[in-house]
Amino acid sequence: MEHIKQLKNTQKTFFKSGKTRDVSFIKTKLKALKSTIISNENAIYVALYKDFKKSKFETYFSEIGILISEIEMTLKNIEKWNKPKKVRSAALNFPSKDYIYSEPYGTVLVIAPWNYPFQLAIAPIVSAIAAGNTVVLKPSELTPHTAQIIEDILSDVFKKEHLSVVQGGIPETTALLDERWDYIFFTGSVPVGKIVAKAAAQFMTPVTLELGGKNPCIVDDSVDIKLTAKRLVWGKFVNAGQTCIAPDYILAKESIKSELVQQLKIEITKAYGEDPQQSEDYPRIVNAKNLKRLENMLKEGNIVHGGTIDNDDNYLAPTLIDDPTLDSKVMEGEIFGPILPILSYSTNEDIESIVNRYEKPLGFYVFSKRKEFYTALIKTFSFGGGSINDTMIHFGNPRLPFGGVGDSGIGAYHGRLGFDTFSHKKGITIKANWLDIPLRYAPYKNKLKKIKKAFKWMG
Repeated sequence: MEHIKQLKNTQKTFFKSGKTRDVSFIKTKLKALKSTIISNENAIYVALYKDFKKSKFETYFSEIGILISEIEMTLKNIEKWNKPKKVRSAALNFPSKDYIYSEPYGTVLVIAPWNYPFQLAIAPIVSAIAAGNTVVLKPSELTPHTAQIIEDILSDVFKKEHLSVVQGGIPETTALLDERWDYIFFTGSVPVGKIVAKAAAQFMTPVTLELGGKNPCIVDDSVDIKLTAKRLVWGKFVNAGQTCIAPDYILAKESIKSELVQQLKIEITKAYGEDPQQSEDYPRIVNAKNLKRLENMLKEGNIVHGGTIDNDDNYLAPTLIDDPTLDSKVMEGEIFGPILPILSYSTNEDIESIVNRYEKPLGFYVFSKRKEFYTALIKTFSFGGGSINDTMIHFGNPRLPFGGVGDSGIGAYHGRLGFDTFSHKKGITIKANWLDIPLRYAPYKNKLKKIKKAFKWMG
């Protein structure tokens, strides 16, 4: 705890020097970060393979490539984002000019998850550094090889007073949360998110919580079933289903459900072969504890594909469960693994009844050619974000906000919104001296009607 306290104080001193707000300094650091990530590409592949046998393609696609794009977008726009934004002045303040200034919060704590341990650790750091903050990063202890390569890369680019990595488990995380930070950014589970929020509340520290939820995927009878199944298999089983925005369950129109199930089986085999354990493209569950949690979900319900487990390899095959009961373990909460329950619906009331059983999800997916159908669902349900006729792809656009609502999270980031997340917005009015309208000054006799008219002009 003493080490953490000293580290935080060192960063506060560095922040007060003003160096972290120098745009040219920030750009130099982000360029160096990009270069160092690229030069360590093979080491990143090795680390993620050691942690849960993630393929090179998935590692580049979901960890490295998307992060490089985020850095490049930030470098391209950072000077514009840092400039004060001029806004329309209020008529009551005439003559004046009004601006919004972006100000870094100060010393930021980022707590990263294990499922995309490289990308989800560094992406928020890019935004925090771009906004002018210092950062302490706590990577996940469940992916130790990736945590180490993260520390190696970041320590090569940043001095500890600017950005530092604190490794460890629950004791270190607890010690970090006992400190007062200027901002906390957490990605992880809902239960731990509540712990983080409670710790932040005692200091009135602002937070972003990137959590999860039971993400529905609604499929109507207008779809191309083969293409739908192909996209569902990709979205569900990439990273072995250990994705916070993966489809958690399918709600298929009753008339096409049987055909969809059969096509899902075909697409799983096309993607990963007859024995996915032998596929170079199919990762493992992160550890034995999470595998056991998933195994318990398989004890109820009708397994129509997969279900094979190898405890020595932390392996669980891509699994389909047909029509589980709503009170079964697999339908209790977020699955976060390669198990896909398939339910059916007949009416829109059926959809509402099932989706509304759960808290607001992080992701929401609809497969339909009927615009009025998916538009109505978008308007009916509250969720973090989603895609129509595909899954998870909204995450890949840095111009879209990424974040949850309610139990699935607080706040959002990516691109410009990431910069804004780590910036306090200061409103500034600069009043001119060449004219001073006396209306607002006492005495107020005979001024009430005039002030009422003035407020009407404000719009």
